[in-house]
Amino acid sequence: MKNIIIIIPVYNDWESLKKLLQDIDEIIATIKDTKFSGIIINDASTISDKEITKPKNFTFLKIIELKNNQGHARCNALGLRYVSGNEKFDHVILMDGDGEDRPIEIRDLILKAFQAKDSSVVAKRIKRSEGPIFQFLYEAHKILTLIFTGKKINFGNYSCLTLNDVKLLSTKTSTWNSFSGSLKKHINNYQEINSKRGLRYFGPSKMSLFKLGIHSFAIIAVFKYSVFLRSLLLITCLFFSKNILGVYWVVMSLILIIFNICIFLVSFREDQKAFENSENNVKNIISL
Repeated sequence: MKNIIIIIPVYNDWESLKKLLQDIDEIIATIKDTKFSGIIINDASTISDKEITKPKNFTFLKIIELKNNQGHARCNALGLRYVSGNEKFDHVILMDGDGEDRPIEIRDLILKAFQAKDSSVVAKRIKRSEGPIFQFLYEAHKILTLIFTGKKINFGNYSCLTLNDVKLLSTKTSTWNSFSGSLKKHINNYQEINSKRGLRYFGPSKMSLFKLGIHSFAIIAVFKYSVFLRSLLLITCLFFSKNILGVYWVVMSLILIIFNICIFLVSFREDQKAFENSENNVKNIISL
């Protein structure tokens, strides 16, 4: 019998979470020889939970209430540290609480994870639900990440992690900044499933263009030293091409320098002390 814990961060979006838990419950009812439990990370919501109850097919459901708002990435990091030190499990599933990570794909994640045995599985995005401008910028983000890090990162938080990988990521400070970047940096052996970005159950998407920019920089910042070396190489190439480019080589070099400064500033979010002491931000743990 396999034990799987599902970690879901939430900030005020209790209505969506309630429907998500209902949908998850229907899906896992069809999966045999597996026990499911849930950990909800309440990111210091300003709205009280709307009658969240334990789904019928969950062994337990806990709500970890935080004192201060931390943001999605840090909620995931805290959740991984919590289950690593306090719960027994074989796999952990990370997913959003608004419906954009489709519950129906839980079955595919688990099937792939059981087949792969010792490998974690990520949900590779093959189709998104946002508008054309957002999708264009998201593709630009992936290209930028590939150029400056040498890594192709086409997945987000939605994943099924092995016990060993959870314990590894729960010790890496980069997880405090970006889950997907940290996984790509520290875990070489992982599998993929194809995933379609779902629609939010209620309300508009909370991922603004500004948040997409921070998200992109946070991922790239995990590989800041690679970014610096690649940028140095590009600036060197620009210097030797200055007779062709003229004054533009200076402009492009300045853009690269500013870009690196931004990346290093974002990298300071990898606060080791805050990461290691993240459970001090827990106000209460409610078992349902």
